Order: sequence, then C-alpha cells, then structure tokens
Amino acid sequence: MKLFRIAAAVALAATAWMGASAHAADAFPSKPITLIVPWNAGGSVDLTARKLSDILGKSGVTVVVENVPGASSTIGLTKVANAAPDGYTVGLATSSLMGAVAQDMTRLRVDQFKALNQTTIEQMILVVSKSSPVNTIEEFVALMKKKPGGVSIGTPGNNNVNHTFAAMLARANDVSFINVPYTGGAKVLTDLAGHQIDGAVLKPSETLSQINGGLIRPVGVFSHERVSILPKVPTFAEKKIDVFPFGALEQMSYLVGPKGLSAERAQQLQELFARAIASDAYQSFAREYGMKVSDVRGDELQKQVVAIQNTFNTVAPKIFTKQQQ
Repeated sequence: MKLFRIAAAVALAATAWMGASAHAADAFPSKPITLIVPWNAGGSVDLTARKLSDILGKSGVTVVVENVPGASSTIGLTKVANAAPDGYTVGLATSSLMGAVAQDMTRLRVDQFKALNQTTIEQMILVVSKSSPVNTIEEFVALMKKKPGGVSIGTPGNNNVNHTFAAMLARANDVSFINVPYTGGAKVLTDLAGHQIDGAVLKPSETLSQINGGLIRPVGVFSHERVSILPKVPTFAEKKIDVFPFGALEQMSYLVGPKGLSAERAQQLQELFARAIASDAYQSFAREYGMKVSDVRGDELQKQVVAIQNTFNTVAPKIFTKQQQ
C-alpha cells in the first residue's frame, strides 16, 4: 500500500510538471520579438516602432527594433515574409510597399503577409527650404510652371505615396518635375535644408522639429483635412488642386507578420500591440506628431490594405514614367 501511495504521488507530480511545461510552451511571448523597420533610423516609422517597443517593454515584453532599409522598404519586408511564422518576427509595412508592388519593382505581394494592426495614418505635406522664395501653394505651382521640368522634389524612395503626390501635383498643373529619391526622410531633409532640392513631400512627424526650428517651411497638405499640429497650412483641396483624381490614397503604417502565422498567434500579436496602441503614452505620441490612430486590425485592416493597393494599381501606370523611376 505504501509503495502504491509513493507511485501515485510520483505520477501526480509528473502530470503537474508536464502541465506546467505545456503551459510555459503555450505562453506568448516567451522570448524577445524582433520588429523589423524597413527604413532608416530617425524616420516616423522608426519612431513609431521604438515607441511601441518602449511601451511593451514597460509591460514586460521585450521588442527589439531592427532597421533593414532599402528598395522602398522591400528589403526589410522580404525578411519578414521569409521569417518563421512563429510570431517572433514582425515588421512595420507602409503604403509604400503597395506602390512598389503596383510597378512590379518587387516580387513581394501584400498577400504574403498577415495584416495585424494599423499603427498610424499620416498626411503628407509639401515643404520648402527657409531660403526658398516660395511661401504658398500658388507660388510653388508658379515656380513649376516657370521652370517646366526643372523643379526638383525630394521623396524617400520611388513610386511610393510621397512620389505619387508629387506627381499628382505636377499632373494637376500640367507640368513635369524632377523626382529626387532618397533612402529615408532624414536624408531628404538634409538636402532640403541645404537648398539642394526645391521642395519635398514628407510627413509632419519627419519635419516638425525642422519646421519649428525655422529650417524649412510647410506649404500645403496633400489631404482633405488640415494637419492638427499645422493648422495654418492649407490643403491642396482648398486651392482647388485635385491630388486624388484616381481615388483616396493615404500613408498608412501597419504591423505585419509572415503569411503562415496561425490564427491563434496572429490574435495574440494583435491583442498585444492593440493594448500598446491604446495606451495613453502611444496616443500622446501620435498627437504630438500629428498622426491619426485607430484600432483597426485583422480582416478589417486587410480590406484597407487591398483598397490602397487597388488605388495604386490604377494610379501607377497613369502617372509614373520610366524617367520618373
């Protein structure tokens, strides 16, 4: 009888240990998550990633931000697409990916990713150097008409949302321009401040410190609404310049994982990042930089991604030329 009790106790302990081990194996995350940013450090996508990392870190979840820039974000996102679908490698994609896809500049496709959480929506603005004679939308348009094909506009990459809006502005005024692509917004700003280019299409979050410091000047907003942190800057719509002739287009950043993520793991990631996005710290960060934030995730987010891709598919062949690429 005594031996039986001992055997039963051992069996019970083993069962409890196996149950605890199984629970530990199911716990997520049980190790650091790598968050790939497919742009240079210092840009708005990088700032967003690091804010999320900081917020999650304070809750006990380690998120390591890794910058993998190049080729309009497709190098870094290829790394995400090819990662093990275990939830420990995710990335921040942007609408720029759709532009590259629409032009067949990459083998990537949006359906190679599992859309998880929308992180920001940002309006684009046209900015000029403080030494530029341009102060208004009308004056920039006049400059483009005075120097047809000679006005240079810097954008962080080719055939992305920034480049698209620059091309839409030129198209709306029946002029051409020189697109000057860079690997990130920070590099655009350096040349703009040095008056190496005539203008740039960037996000408020990338330009706010230079605007406040008097190094550059905002001219117009590529949106139907003014930017909350730049309330005096008019939209192109207010000036009757149609920069949306083929449908709505916006710069969205969103969290993605490899396509093979299980539904359970995708939901775990969505809930994890949704809590961070809903936090007071993140909401304050977004307001500070003029970003729009909504709790959009999963299937609803995927519908938005597809809608933006469809707009790009329509826009790209109409406005991009081999010279602009």
